[in-house]
Amino acid sequence: MILLSIFLACAMADGALRVNDISAVGSHNSYKLPMPPEVMEALRERNARAAEALDYAHRPLNEQLDRGARQIELDVNRDPLGGYYAVPGGAIPELEAPGFKVLHIARIDNGSSCLQLVQCLRILRDWSDAHPRHVPILLMVNAKETDNEAEGRPALRFDEAAFDALDAEIRSILPPDKLITPDDVQGDYDTLREAVLANNWPALHEARGRFLFALDEGPEKVAIYRGGRPSLEGRVFFINTDEHSPAAAYLTLNDPIAEQTRIREAVQAGFLVRTRADADTREARAGDDTRFQAALASGAQYISTDYLWSDPRFSDYEVGLAGGAAVRANPVRRDPACHIAE
Repeated sequence: MILLSIFLACAMADGALRVNDISAVGSHNSYKLPMPPEVMEALRERNARAAEALDYAHRPLNEQLDRGARQIELDVNRDPLGGYYAVPGGAIPELEAPGFKVLHIARIDNGSSCLQLVQCLRILRDWSDAHPRHVPILLMVNAKETDNEAEGRPALRFDEAAFDALDAEIRSILPPDKLITPDDVQGDYDTLREAVLANNWPALHEARGRFLFALDEGPEKVAIYRGGRPSLEGRVFFINTDEHSPAAAYLTLNDPIAEQTRIREAVQAGFLVRTRADADTREARAGDDTRFQAALASGAQYISTDYLWSDPRFSDYEVGLAGGAAVRANPVRRDPACHIAE
């Protein structure tokens, strides 16, 4: 009777739950395909540690979402004129067209299941339209500035105009009713941080079927993106910043063991946090889920992994929520016995 009462109370309380009251898993460098064997072997001869760290890949984005991923990470590379990342002798239309490209390391680790940002976004949008009850999906973005060393060309840097173009490209695919923006959270509060501390995140029932974006970068790029705004007025992205910034709402805290206390305190205060269950193939090779268990206990709303499926070359290490669920009640903010349905 007690368990039934808890279940009914949680099920009926969807309107009382907020975006930050959930916990889910997702993927790191979600677009990444396996490196060609000859490229991997050449890298292994030059730098065995780097080759080991890069020896992972992901299935297509829609398959990851079907698996339960509710956080996706994309590395975007500037290419306003098109062709900057084109491979000599290999005509790939997606690389020739203007627009942001999604790839990890030019010329080395550039296999991508969706080479253009707009392609990735269409896949995510179409999946979302077919599954309108999904909890909010976090789209983490790294603004890559990779030198094209083979051509002797400098990296294409992200200035404010580039970030304006990035916002515009996202909005060209995802309409306002598919987005949760900083303005949606800030509302009438003076700063975004004040709104977050007041728990002004959208109610979960209003946020289903939508996406929120986080710029996973350091202070220099974050400052360029923010510009002279008091918080993030008019922007698409939340930014990775510290808990004291007026623009604070989201934090990337990748080590759930060393940063366990900070993650729990940030989540309890109202912030969104993304952490990592594994890195550089280490946990998979060792079959060690210690870091994943720490991530689950930390209360981070989004836990990133390279192993939504195990890699039989290494071990049976795999990351997912109990029972194959896509979402659970956040253990720091809510009773973990609560059931959140999709």
